[in-house]
Amino acid sequence: MKILVIGGGGREHALAWKAAQSPGVSTVYVAPGNAGTAREPGLENV
Repeated sequence: MKILVIGGGGREHALAWKAAQSPGVSTVYVAPGNAGTAREPGLENV
């Protein structure tokens, strides 16, 4: 499953990070993202 998280703050980073740990999730896209989400495996800034 692919997930899109909208927002670039710390709350969105935490939500995307936790979603990426789920075994059923292949990729989490974060729009617009931030420097923290750019470094996390499984997360892609859009």
